[in-house]
Amino acid sequence: MSETVSFGYQDVAVSEKTARVGEVFTSVARNYDRMNDAMSGGMHRLWKDRFVRRVKPREGEFVLDMAGGTGDIAFRMEPSGAHISVADINAEMLEVGIARAAERGIDGLVWTQANAESLTFPDSSFDAYTIAFGIRNVTNIPAALAEAHRVLKRGGRFFCLEFSTTVWPGFGDLYDAYSHRLVPRIGKLIAGDEDSYRYLIESIRRFPDMPRFESMIADAAFVQTRVEPMLGGLVAIHSGWKI
Repeated sequence: MSETVSFGYQDVAVSEKTARVGEVFTSVARNYDRMNDAMSGGMHRLWKDRFVRRVKPREGEFVLDMAGGTGDIAFRMEPSGAHISVADINAEMLEVGIARAAERGIDGLVWTQANAESLTFPDSSFDAYTIAFGIRNVTNIPAALAEAHRVLKRGGRFFCLEFSTTVWPGFGDLYDAYSHRLVPRIGKLIAGDEDSYRYLIESIRRFPDMPRFESMIADAAFVQTRVEPMLGGLVAIHSGWKI
């Protein structure tokens, strides 16, 4: 029997998932940021601000922002003076980010189409690796974490912002009801795409909970791993260090 991985609530062949996720993000790229505002009530902006404060990019550092196509995290880090490379597997997402950078007069970012599971950057290239709301869409998460560890310098830091499972009593049920019933409808209204947003919500439900994902980060040889939950863990900042 061939190996399968989750694609939302479906189990699909490993060889199929990357292509299907690519189709989702090609479909949603042009409306991705509008949908983030609609789905989170604008709170994703506060989560990303907090995330970048934890990363603390510094002048002269080299930072890789993986799955950062639309530029949201990179734009927040750019004023620090760090050298930022934005990588994303999806060309359409990168096109959106490049256009947004031009609108803002930001021309110092490096944009690269890349697969998180098989990066072409040399070993020990970066002082920090960031990935926000992207790792749950990776086909082979352990491979992506291993690549993050490989491209970091000794003393480099890994930071991941991702949805998780809230531990607040009752809140998880309310969020599930909202996300499953309303988010696909919002996607249809704003982006004309109900199915892609149904997948994005389902992918959150299939993602490992906070303790399990922290263990996966440790298994990739990161040390001093830490989890900072927000909204009881609906969203969490995961971090670790390479020594």
